[in-house]
Amino acid sequence: MIKMKYSLGFIGGGNMAKAMIQAIISNGVLKAQDIIVSNIDIADLQKTKKELGIHITLDNSEIAKYCEKIVLSVKPHQYADVIPEIVPFVNEKSLIITVAAGKSILSVQKLFGKEVKIIRTMPNTPALIQEGITAICRNEQVKDIEMGAVLKIFSSFGKVEIIEERLMDAVVSVSGSAPAYIYVLIEAMADAAVLNGLPRDKAYLFAAQTVLGSAKMVLQTGMHPAQLKDMVCSPGGTTIEALRILEQRGFRSAVIEAMDTCVQKAKNLS
Repeated sequence: MIKMKYSLGFIGGGNMAKAMIQAIISNGVLKAQDIIVSNIDIADLQKTKKELGIHITLDNSEIAKYCEKIVLSVKPHQYADVIPEIVPFVNEKSLIITVAAGKSILSVQKLFGKEVKIIRTMPNTPALIQEGITAICRNEQVKDIEMGAVLKIFSSFGKVEIIEERLMDAVVSVSGSAPAYIYVLIEAMADAAVLNGLPRDKAYLFAAQTVLGSAKMVLQTGMHPAQLKDMVCSPGGTTIEALRILEQRGFRSAVIEAMDTCVQKAKNLS
């Protein structure tokens, strides 16, 4: 039986929750003993406890009883099942932090059926290596000091940007789902390199490091991506020839259309 208060509770202990917890602990934001996680998979819970040293429970209501900050780190379709379990234990001190595509603050509020303090977030999987980026917004009930505490938590595994909630679905497409696009790009680049004789391990290394370096160039130079692209494209050279083929095959349009479809899907999840 749990008899103590915890600083932070996670309902759901998947990969994102584990990445967040690991960063929170390793960066000294909270201690392992200040965190508790619930999950329906006892074997996975035991493994998480062994790896991270946190407290665990199979009962979601225990999280709401003993934590003021509650992270709903389950899939969007599970909100309707999980929230009713914790409603009786959520009060005016409770702070609900959502981590789900397509779940607006209003839709979550309706599931609680009462006024609740809600912070909506959208992190991404590079949080695993503390290189994530999280979009965040809140409802009017959340105090500045509470928002500050949550910003500190999410800053432990990457950058944090406060945005208007109406922009959250766009964030899903450009960062939440986007690592998958980049992994496909890296895989395709590596396949092409292998086709031309480069060993597979070297191909992944060159492709991944090039993506990493290119991203840092955008962030650290402040230059427009088109300017950086032009710097690589010599007249009559190999790069402009490759770009010609990408444009011919609709590369840019395919990315835009894919991301717009992602946004529409996120909107339909509410």
